[in-house]
Amino acid sequence: MNPLPSPFVRAALEAAGGLPESGIAWLDVARRENLQAFAEGGLPEGRNEAWKYTPLRALSQRAFALADRTVAAGIAVDPALFALPGVDGARIVFVDGAFRADLSSLDADGIELAPLSAALSSQPEPLRFALANRYRRGAADAFVHLNAALATDGLVLRIAEGATVSRPVHVVHVSSGSQADTAWHVRLLVEVGKGAAADIVEHFVSAGDAAQLGTIVSDVVLREGARLGLVLLQDASPATTLVRRGHVRVDAGAQAALHALELGGGLVRHELHADLDGDGARFDSRGVFALAGRQHVDTQLEIRHKARDTASDALWRGIADGRSRGVFRGAILVAEGADGADAALSNKNLLLSGMAEIDTKPELEIYADEVKAAHGATIGQLDERSLFYLRSRGIPLAEARSLLTLAFCRAALESLQNDALREYLGERLVAHLPTGPAE
Repeated sequence: MNPLPSPFVRAALEAAGGLPESGIAWLDVARRENLQAFAEGGLPEGRNEAWKYTPLRALSQRAFALADRTVAAGIAVDPALFALPGVDGARIVFVDGAFRADLSSLDADGIELAPLSAALSSQPEPLRFALANRYRRGAADAFVHLNAALATDGLVLRIAEGATVSRPVHVVHVSSGSQADTAWHVRLLVEVGKGAAADIVEHFVSAGDAAQLGTIVSDVVLREGARLGLVLLQDASPATTLVRRGHVRVDAGAQAALHALELGGGLVRHELHADLDGDGARFDSRGVFALAGRQHVDTQLEIRHKARDTASDALWRGIADGRSRGVFRGAILVAEGADGADAALSNKNLLLSGMAEIDTKPELEIYADEVKAAHGATIGQLDERSLFYLRSRGIPLAEARSLLTLAFCRAALESLQNDALREYLGERLVAHLPTGPAE
């Protein structure tokens, strides 16, 4: 006899039962298939190696109803909540997973930006591969299947071939907090045309403190010779559970760079898979998580070198205080035939409390010749000699701790080319850092 589904699974199945058919045959079939896969597999358990350090027992006992899109459309949101310096281009805003036209500005030269719901209404066929075939049964985990079954909105962003988009595109996710114990699901599809260049800032904020669950699944494709800068700022409330899975495909001669700053959320899982598919492709990633209280943030980074002369450079920092827990897995795979690959991975972490925990797991697999590859990970504490030096110069203990912690993280942010945004991220990090005892 099969065990009864958990409250989490039962609530998700009930939510799916209330969704109307889209009227697009292949999409409705894909949603049913993904829902069935989710129902059969349930949430990952502790014996699942990929979720070893992020147990979901407590989450499985919670029931989230689907956020009401009509309610989300009427929730008052102050645009100042998500305003960012240096980010003044096109903007698309989702509140509890629902597109908000009144908060968005979709027009900009060189781009096509539309909510997924509108794209499906006008031209669904070009989206068929991404939505119907990308995540079939057995190729994804429970949250991806759940997103594929229940996401009714998101974005479709296309950067025209050869276009240079001068101002960053701002993608905003707002958890309103006004719909307690609800879930929302968003799907993102991005294509950067051949020889094009653009920047995207993805931003997570909360307008209230009620418990919510959000899932975001994204597919990003860089065509030959394209360039894309990605910035992720996650500053959700401690009551938010956020699961994000991203896939980036980099074609020949294209370059992608990611800067991520994880500050908020109660339980956060961020998976990023990058495939260097074309000769000379490059993917650089920089990231920081800064945790306090009982936060739990799990970052899973996987980079696959699949062509000749590809390059990747990953530099990630972690900070944990209180009773928080951070997890980082960085995996690099150099496939057979990917000769000339150059890969580097560095993960360094600071524990600021005796009750905090960080688990780090670097992985390296090489199946090609003439490869340069290096990886390493460390976990330590603030240098007492440096603290003593700063205090001997009259700097209070709390300020000295913040200065040293910021210096530790700065390497992950300094390569961001947008000066105003880089300074802002540094300020948000400082504001979020634990100060410790005054003396």
